[in-house]
Amino acid sequence: MSTQAMLTQEELALREKVQDFVASVPRQLLLDMDADKVKFPKEFLEEAGKRGLLGLRFDPQWEGAGLPWTSELVALEEVGVLGTSLTCLYSLISIVGEAIHVFGTDEQKERFLKPMIRGELTAAEALTEPRGGSDFFAATTRARREGDTFYLTGQKRFVVGAEGADVILVYGKIEGIEDPKKAMTAFLVERGPGVEVRHVYGLMGTRGGGTGRLVFRNAPVPLSNVLGGEAGVGRGTAVFHQMMIPERMTSAGGALGMGRAAIEIAARYADRRRAFGQKIRRFEGVSFKIADSLTLLDAARALNYAVARTIESDASAGKVRRLVSEAKKFSTDAAWKVTNHAMQILGGIGYTNVFPVERLLRDTRLITIWTGTNEIMDLVIQHEFYKEFGTLPPRGRDVEADALGADLPGEKIYNEPGEDA
Repeated sequence: MSTQAMLTQEELALREKVQDFVASVPRQLLLDMDADKVKFPKEFLEEAGKRGLLGLRFDPQWEGAGLPWTSELVALEEVGVLGTSLTCLYSLISIVGEAIHVFGTDEQKERFLKPMIRGELTAAEALTEPRGGSDFFAATTRARREGDTFYLTGQKRFVVGAEGADVILVYGKIEGIEDPKKAMTAFLVERGPGVEVRHVYGLMGTRGGGTGRLVFRNAPVPLSNVLGGEAGVGRGTAVFHQMMIPERMTSAGGALGMGRAAIEIAARYADRRRAFGQKIRRFEGVSFKIADSLTLLDAARALNYAVARTIESDASAGKVRRLVSEAKKFSTDAAWKVTNHAMQILGGIGYTNVFPVERLLRDTRLITIWTGTNEIMDLVIQHEFYKEFGTLPPRGRDVEADALGADLPGEKIYNEPGEDA
């Protein structure tokens, strides 16, 4: 790939290590997950933990590898060839782990983060609600405090790992605080009384991850399980904004693996399949789809690596928010287009289960929707751009002046308030 020059020797070695792990995943596991015969494959995370492939970005003090974001993206692309379900389960250690790593107490890192990185404890995140969606602050899940215990009541849906995860990061509002942004709090909820899996969804793709709806009925959560302890009460908004980084970057990284897997299958097919006396890759209708796919994947990969470095720079939160949204949108859109190209190249046989492209197509459709739809990404991108753009001083050449009629009076009309008619 053209972006290989952007990687360090350590990252190239990591890629080989992850490729070995991915190659070891049983084919039957993928088939059983897609057939909904498996609900939550803990053994996948256990093996990743044994190989030291979880929690790559986290501090070695908590058994992480202390690697940069680019390294995690390298790993995510390789895991991505397995499809969305296993990539999501792999990513949840990064996502929920981020919350604990950044906001958790040392005691919470010992109890939750360390065993998660070892693959001994599985995690889920409960964000979306039945009456909500992209409007995070419209959440109705409530937490009533009595002394050092909180009682959660509400529902969350589309929770990957609802059936199977050991600990669930749940967002809820503290009763008695009117401002939803100040009331929002993150809880580390362990399975027990008051936590019920109400429904496990039948999904078009991304199957086998135990995605379901959770119902909380006065579920008791001790203060020690509030993310950050007492200091974490009312800090859920800060957690949410931080979490959008790993949520969206893991989607961006995994998407490339799915798209790459699909187009490589199609490229091999096009180099063998013959029609009208020649290999079908000789036809522009096929070869141009290959070229378009390679360009999209390389562009997305380069964008992801650049955003990864920005995350770890001194860039403003708004700049990071914008670029992370760009990476998620562009990479998932690219994966969707590339997978469609692959199916078109394969033709009718691509629509069957003879090749895994139809499964990858079903999987990639979801990643343009979750962790914020790509339409929401557009809103974030333009919003953060205008916030920054309006504060920037003029720089470089005034290109607007490079027109013959640039200084014609009365021709530049903006209909601004107070502008003369």
